[in-house]
Amino acid sequence: MDGRHVWKLVGLAGVVGVAATGALAARAERKRHAYTPDEVRSQLHARFAQATAAADLPRVDLIEVKPTLRERVSSLFRRGPRRGGK
Repeated sequence: MDGRHVWKLVGLAGVVGVAATGALAARAERKRHAYTPDEVRSQLHARFAQATAAADLPRVDLIEVKPTLRERVSSLFRRGPRRGGK
């Protein structure tokens, strides 16, 4: 292997490293901008209220859905701050 091939491999490794770093940065950015379930729920409720008001349909009262047993147990083992301020 001569010097040209070595430099080509070094350059290729650099390009791969930059691409991998960019992919990791984009993934972290998506995580930071992810919505919480409460934010998604409130946004859906607002859109539903707008749609029913615009269509003059009878209003349907939305009730709070309690978490399932599986969700409650998994939240106990999840790391990080707990939801609900507890």
